[in-house]
Amino acid sequence: MSSIYDFTLPDAQGRDVALADFRGKVLLVVNTATRCGLTPQYTALQQLYADLRDQGLEILDFPCNQFREQAPESGSDIAHICQTKFGTEFTIFDKIDVNGPNTHPLYGYLKAQQPEDQGNHLFKDLLLRLASLGEKREGSDIKWNFTKFLINRNGEVVARYAPSVTPEEIRNDIYNLLK
Repeated sequence: MSSIYDFTLPDAQGRDVALADFRGKVLLVVNTATRCGLTPQYTALQQLYADLRDQGLEILDFPCNQFREQAPESGSDIAHICQTKFGTEFTIFDKIDVNGPNTHPLYGYLKAQQPEDQGNHLFKDLLLRLASLGEKREGSDIKWNFTKFLINRNGEVVARYAPSVTPEEIRNDIYNLLK
């Protein structure tokens, strides 16, 4: 695949969603989990979405159960939890793998475009490393839940943020792409 717009994936209800439908939007792609210490980021993601969707921001949520099995529910159950507990209104997709032999091609593409996390929160990053002890990671692998990829209106992956970087901390980067 040569563009983010080449991918079609099922949403949490099993309906195919073509990422080409988001052409011309600024995208924030996030792998998430409902039972993670970072799950409260859903509140900040929804606030960011509420504030900037009318300017062209779309958040694409990809639940993943690869990190200490912190997203054990079905895709539709995850969507229900997020909508009722965090008031999410952005698109929640079905669960996918972001690392390993079953890595979804979308995440293979994203990692090839931006192989390294940006953002440095020494203490938070240390806690994430401790939480992931014993889990095999290679090169550009996603380190944990809530890694974020920022994609401009032309479909170019312009940044990758560490899980510890909050949605609020990247608001200005998003806003600059929305101008």
